[in-house]
Amino acid sequence: MITTLETKECQYILSNNYIGHLGYIFQNKPYVVPITYFYDEKENHIICYSGEGHKIQAMRKNNQVSIQVSEIESVNNWKSVLAHGTFHLYFGSEARAYLHEFSLGVKSVITEKEHQTVNFISEFSSKIYKDETPFVFIIKVTEVTGKKRIH
Repeated sequence: MITTLETKECQYILSNNYIGHLGYIFQNKPYVVPITYFYDEKENHIICYSGEGHKIQAMRKNNQVSIQVSEIESVNNWKSVLAHGTFHLYFGSEARAYLHEFSLGVKSVITEKEHQTVNFISEFSSKIYKDETPFVFIIKVTEVTGKKRIH
């Protein structure tokens, strides 16, 4: 049976994962792409970063976005969360601070969930010291819904 997740369970799933699917509109067409993220439950926003390109261009034109996160064990055992929100792009010291928070947050989730220490996250945060700072953006969550099927 498929049932609705409560808000707290949706937030738990967002907090305990780091890969989702970002949905946005570009030239009246929907796009969905995988993305690494960090969910800050206290601030109720999602931190992401990207190089310059299609996603950033599209979200600058239409800031209404969504991110979908799933935990799938089998066809009869899964949970799925959809968070809707608004895209906000940051620059300079604010962007560096968010990128640092993203780096620490993703590293923490990987360590907790996968029981491994990761070093590659430092490559993300090292970009904050280079000239080519990635585009750092926040999705301010306005609505979150979820479904689950547990057999």
